[in-house]
Amino acid sequence: MRNEQLEHDRQQRVSRLRAQRAQARAAAEQHRAAGRRAEAGARWLDGRLPFLDAGKGLLRKIFPDHWSFLLGELALYSFALLMLTGVYLTFFFKPAMREVVYSGSYAPLRGLRVTEAYASTLTISFDVRGGLLIRQLHHWAALVFLAAIGAHMMRVFFTGAFRRPREMNWLIGLTLFQLALVEGFAGYSLPDDLLSGTGLRTAQGFMLAVPLVGSYLSFFAFGSEWPGQDIIPRLYTTHVLLLPGLMLGLVTAHLILVFYLKHTQWGGPGRSGRNVVGQPMFPQFLAKTGGLAFMVFGLLALLAAVAQVNPIWNYGPYRADQASTDAQPDWYMGFLEGALRLMPGTETQALGHTISWNPLIPAVLFPLVLFMALYAYPFVEQWITGDRSEHHLCDRPRNRPTRTAIGVAGLTAYAVLLLAGAQDIVAYKFDTSVNTLNWTLRIALFVAPFLAFHLTRYLCLALQSRDRTRLTTGTPTGFVHQSVEGAFRQSHDPLTPSQKYTLTLDPPPAPLAPADPSRRERVRAALSDWYYRDRVH
Repeated sequence: MRNEQLEHDRQQRVSRLRAQRAQARAAAEQHRAAGRRAEAGARWLDGRLPFLDAGKGLLRKIFPDHWSFLLGELALYSFALLMLTGVYLTFFFKPAMREVVYSGSYAPLRGLRVTEAYASTLTISFDVRGGLLIRQLHHWAALVFLAAIGAHMMRVFFTGAFRRPREMNWLIGLTLFQLALVEGFAGYSLPDDLLSGTGLRTAQGFMLAVPLVGSYLSFFAFGSEWPGQDIIPRLYTTHVLLLPGLMLGLVTAHLILVFYLKHTQWGGPGRSGRNVVGQPMFPQFLAKTGGLAFMVFGLLALLAAVAQVNPIWNYGPYRADQASTDAQPDWYMGFLEGALRLMPGTETQALGHTISWNPLIPAVLFPLVLFMALYAYPFVEQWITGDRSEHHLCDRPRNRPTRTAIGVAGLTAYAVLLLAGAQDIVAYKFDTSVNTLNWTLRIALFVAPFLAFHLTRYLCLALQSRDRTRLTTGTPTGFVHQSVEGAFRQSHDPLTPSQKYTLTLDPPPAPLAPADPSRRERVRAALSDWYYRDRVH
């Protein structure tokens, strides 16, 4: 009886094992069938689109392993977050200047006549679930986006990554930065609050300052006399359709050129203009950049949750007969505000027209000259140096002291203008005269960049001298030894061949000699001598 029970149990176990094996075979067959269907679908798609070839090249793409190359990705992820939050906000925002009586949740403004744009922004902030969080996330992402573009372009400038064959990418990045400035201003102006309205009134002053055609520009933008009924709808279309489309196209073109021309990289053993040393797209770089994306999204969400930005309910709706006190634009427009405040209010009568030099010079001519110089710089430097070869290795900023000094001088001037954009608040906080502060900043605008230029060039040469000392004597160990004669000497560790190779890879170039006695060549040689005469051999 017991043997029969054991045999029955054995047969049941065998049956269960057979059933499990049959299920496993069926599951494996299903997986193989799914794999065959996926392969057939991929082949079908690849026959009509370069799907597999493009994916194969993308997965093999090598990215340099240095933190400074992540600045562009920081801008990219901020831009992606801007697009996502912007789409959400369009569901609730009403771009209209028709006046309505506010009856929402914010009691202090209830019963006040406001525009639909302002009322819908209050509704987003107080009545839409998560609306204030998304709105502040959108604003913080815009601030980080512009800061990341600026930092990325400074990295490109100081390392010479704008040189051939990447001049077009420099132009694209610079154009993208300008579009981002205008896009930020347009979005900042949409709520039609007292602060943004003051900024729009200032922008109209810029248009009116243009000689001969200023009034036509103002009528074209606003549709009538100030403030009109058309500016908010036009800004809305520009902000959600025109500029994002242009920016998306430029970002795409920029990324295509980056993939086609490959990344620049810091010089070192095994690195040349023909290769890129780093990590492949999959899986190393994908994990790193994915982590950066989640960090950007998380930190911006945290800022949106705990750091208030642009509380329009405190400013109130815009009225043409009022102006917001202590009005400050977002930081990326601060340099224009500072230039306006430092420029004396002068005007000239000519040919029956009045030319108002403020705001014509600081708000119209100054940005025009600035961005024209930035557009032209790669080609001017190429002409001065006579170097038309391709460059895929980054310059060490210390080995290009004049270029580095020019960049630092420009940043110093920007810092002075940014401070001047808040001179009334600075004067109030430090209990000083606004007039005295204005004159101090006017002098600093010319003196500080001059001092910063020479100090930076001196520091670059000092760092070059330090590198030469390290090559000849090695790295100090910190230990001091006394010789038999009684002299004290510091011991040094010699550099490794890899360190020596890196230090000598990028020598400072020599000035050009004039190719012929023509005036053009003499000017070119003089500029080249000024640009490269200070160097440590």
